[in-house]
Amino acid sequence: MSAAVGLFAIAGCAVVATLLTDFLWAILLGVRAHLLPKLHYFSIDLKEKYGSWAVVTGSTDGIGRAYAMELAKRGINIVLISRTHDKLIKVAAQIESLYGVNTKIIAVDFSKGQFVFDIIEKELKDIPVGILVNNVGKQYSYPMYLTEVPEQELWDIVNINIGAATFMTRLILPQMKLRGRGAIVNVSSSSELQPLPLMTVYAASKVYLKSFSEALRVEYQGDGITIQHLSPLFINTKMNAFSYRLQTSSVFVPDAETYAQNAVNTLGIINHSTGYWAHGIQYFFTMVPPKWIRTYIGNHMNKVFRRDYMIGRGSKLPVI
Repeated sequence: MSAAVGLFAIAGCAVVATLLTDFLWAILLGVRAHLLPKLHYFSIDLKEKYGSWAVVTGSTDGIGRAYAMELAKRGINIVLISRTHDKLIKVAAQIESLYGVNTKIIAVDFSKGQFVFDIIEKELKDIPVGILVNNVGKQYSYPMYLTEVPEQELWDIVNINIGAATFMTRLILPQMKLRGRGAIVNVSSSSELQPLPLMTVYAASKVYLKSFSEALRVEYQGDGITIQHLSPLFINTKMNAFSYRLQTSSVFVPDAETYAQNAVNTLGIINHSTGYWAHGIQYFFTMVPPKWIRTYIGNHMNKVFRRDYMIGRGSKLPVI
């Protein structure tokens, strides 16, 4: 009996030591990625490291627009890709006026399918892309049960959230590999952490991005290419406009500009990050409970957001 107790004690100590090591390592990485660059220690010249041009998809609103602005602030020329031509012109003009870099716009709708990548390939033919930011994404209009989601919306989520990142990466990787340097940033979501009822397909698409990024990093680990995967939590953007609770900026729900400034600081330093220090704290504690508890909490939160949306529209909740 004493031998068995001793073995259990050793196993318990090993588990505690592992958890403590992971916790301390997470803190060190957080300080390295979020604090030191702000103090101008270990900051990276992204233009020198990766090149003078970046491509940002979904770049006329939210995280994409703010990320493009932040890269331009660091002297990088920007290719803006989005579906609305007028918005692209406006953002490009702002970037050139504020930061004096060159811009190029490509107006395509990623929900339309594979042919749009032929257009993009032609437009990027003579541009040495050093950084690709796969940011474009589509969210549910509001939390819904699967049978409530319009078929077209489901197809768009799959084509945009999965197809755009996959094909843009395949398009840009060869030239990065040829030059022996480059960075691909895949903007995912904390919804990848567990199944997410009432946003089932959206969350599943983000799990794809996580797996895609991790496997790609191994495939190209010897080619000088950074594959970064961002998992932000809630950000005050139009994408989360279904609930008033997510439309007020705070420490834990930053605006897109605050998020992008922090996220760009982590590029070249850490391969996986929430992109924002307060989200990193939330991420850590989110991962402590088992998956079934996280799923239950996500279900409850989305029911609250669904109620907010319905009340905001003066609608009654449909009977399910």
